[in-house]
Amino acid sequence: MSKLIFAADIHGSAYWCKKLLSAFQEEGADKLCLLGDLLYHGPRNDFPKDYCPKDVFAMLNATKEKLVCVRGNCDSEVDQMVLDFPMMADYALLPCEKRNLFLTHGHLFNKEILPPLQAGDLLLNGHFHTPEFTPLAGGAYYANCGSVSLPKDGTPNSYLVLDGDKLIWKDLSTGETFKEETL
Repeated sequence: MSKLIFAADIHGSAYWCKKLLSAFQEEGADKLCLLGDLLYHGPRNDFPKDYCPKDVFAMLNATKEKLVCVRGNCDSEVDQMVLDFPMMADYALLPCEKRNLFLTHGHLFNKEILPPLQAGDLLLNGHFHTPEFTPLAGGAYYANCGSVSLPKDGTPNSYLVLDGDKLIWKDLSTGETFKEETL
């Protein structure tokens, strides 16, 4: 049984990246799946706490063997030049026990614009900066991990754990679970 962590929207925050990597270690997960918007804050966002993309890419490069990443709408080829792991794919398909995980940022595929999914599959993204879980037609599922550094709508800075059939959203500030679903 694999334990996976999903996180998105670090947006260059060294403070929140460090907290995420500490949570990843404490969780003892097999992989950290980063769902885009790693280094740049984007033109519509304020600078996140301790905005320092150079520190973020150094921290992520030190963890490269444990990462699975996809490109966000704020990520670019110039970002890839400083990262020692691939992150320019628009999506990744990750087989996981009895289901496929479709990992994407959310600006191209999301619960309104679905990729091909089968019953039991799980579509995971960030982009909207709010945690969410929605069962989809045909028996598939949608989950948004929320945002590491720039949460919206009063939601906490967050990440998502997949442990067996359990989805667990955690607050990065406290480490506490604030939402849980069973697939």
